[in-house]
Amino acid sequence: MEPTPSRRLLAVADDLSGAAETAAGLESRTTRSRVVLVGGSAAPRHPGEATVLDLDSRHLPADDAAEAVRAALALPPPGDTLVLKKIDSLLRGNVAAEVAALATDGASVVVAPALPAAGRAVRAGVVHLGTTPLHHSDAWRAEPVPPPHSVAAALGPARTALVPLTAVRGSRRALLTALRAALAEGRVAICDAETDADLDAIVEAALADGPGGPGTRLVGSGGLAAALGRQLAGGEPADETEPAAPPLATSVPAGPRPLLVVVGTAEPSAAEQVRRLADDGATVLRLPLEALCADDPAAPMAPPPLRDDAVTVITPAPGPAPAAFSPRRLVHGLARTVAATLARHDGAVDLVLTGGETARRVLDALGVTELHPVGQVHHGAVHLRTPDGRSVVTRPGSFGDADSLQQIVHALRPHPTQRKVRP
Repeated sequence: MEPTPSRRLLAVADDLSGAAETAAGLESRTTRSRVVLVGGSAAPRHPGEATVLDLDSRHLPADDAAEAVRAALALPPPGDTLVLKKIDSLLRGNVAAEVAALATDGASVVVAPALPAAGRAVRAGVVHLGTTPLHHSDAWRAEPVPPPHSVAAALGPARTALVPLTAVRGSRRALLTALRAALAEGRVAICDAETDADLDAIVEAALADGPGGPGTRLVGSGGLAAALGRQLAGGEPADETEPAAPPLATSVPAGPRPLLVVVGTAEPSAAEQVRRLADDGATVLRLPLEALCADDPAAPMAPPPLRDDAVTVITPAPGPAPAAFSPRRLVHGLARTVAATLARHDGAVDLVLTGGETARRVLDALGVTELHPVGQVHHGAVHLRTPDGRSVVTRPGSFGDADSLQQIVHALRPHPTQRKVRP
């Protein structure tokens, strides 16, 4: 099965920031991509189109997450659609259940979670952050359980076979032989990888005629999505510039409009990112946790009106967590607040949304069901547009250096006259 530009592609992700990263990686001169938030409209519509469906399944019970994957696989017509499952490069979420769902119809599955752009490699079947194995790092500090010791452990009871780095970097024949041996025994092939070139080799071999047949399904991080995007584009190098956006409606009036930055993450780096925006003149609204987590969903916060051509940041205020606190209540409170704020503004507002669940809850509250990638500001910070022409940038909460939000704001508002300084 050759991954030609005329094929359709369905990718499924477990959160919105991952879906956006995947869409950006797949977008090229030969492949148009879109992010869909409502399953019924997720079937790829045209040859050469990549549809990325956000299943919003990261925090679902495992059985529900698996059912969401099975429902997604039933959307496109069988036989002519490539399937990619985007998973977290740190193996968080319902990885075992979702990968098992991919293989329930006998399809071959190739897993390669490495994310070279973030320094995340797979060596001897173990995810490493730089030189540190995942299970020796603090990357799962916010999770209720310890991290898995290997990719195979994250896949639970699945029968797996390791394709080591020596095979990945050997001859094409050696890699094809290793994949064929694993998949012929009905095993999930787990591939070591450290670089983008490694991921390119894995994608080329996995989708060649032979290893797993036409039903081979790929599982990996945004790095694997980008490798697939390069393969679909004929092996051209990754293009970090922003390609022309797909045709969009022109109902949004031209001219200056507000930029609202919503920071829903508790990552320590976020406070410094917000501080730098404040130094640039942004208005920072720190909302009390108690109000954001209130039991009454009909009583959102009411921040001051947004000013045209100004940057406003909404973020939870620091302080002790109230008795009613939970991360889910917090993101729902932020979403209600954003929706109420935008309802009071007469005109379009562009958005920057950090944290995959925060982004999804905000867009759900605004009724946004589809997004089109424009490009990446930096790795993981994906610039998208709504069908009515508004800009939305999504970014995982833990991604980005101290100037990440500055970079995003400056990309959306490149001219100094578009950024007001606080009086």
